[in-house]
Amino acid sequence: MMNKFEKSDAEWRNTLSPLAYKVTRKHGTERAFTHDNFPKESGVFHCVCCGEPLFDQATKFDSGTGWPSFFAPIDGAPVGERTDRSLFMRRTEVHCERCDAHLGHVFPDGPAPTGLRYCLNGVALDFQAEKDSGD
Repeated sequence: MMNKFEKSDAEWRNTLSPLAYKVTRKHGTERAFTHDNFPKESGVFHCVCCGEPLFDQATKFDSGTGWPSFFAPIDGAPVGERTDRSLFMRRTEVHCERCDAHLGHVFPDGPAPTGLRYCLNGVALDFQAEKDSGD
């Protein structure tokens, strides 16, 4: 069983940017096409709140939606789902199970092999490039 990563609301406010706090702690959404600094190099996207590895660059694809999209989380990653009935629609929210950070939503219109599109808020992710083994 994974240890939960918890902080008080004041601690979250002090450690996250205002937008990251709004998105991850208050279930907000960043505007489409506003987070364009995702590198194309090999690496892993971690939860901005707790640092847990969630998505590999190899599963990222350009969905044309304006948000980072992946077709699958890393095997065993603590990516959870729950029903989101906000905005007068029914969607499937994606969150980090370790710290309960809201990441985005998952839709059944992605590419093979899963057919899923994890449409995430870029501000909820922290990219860490793969280290060169020659160092």
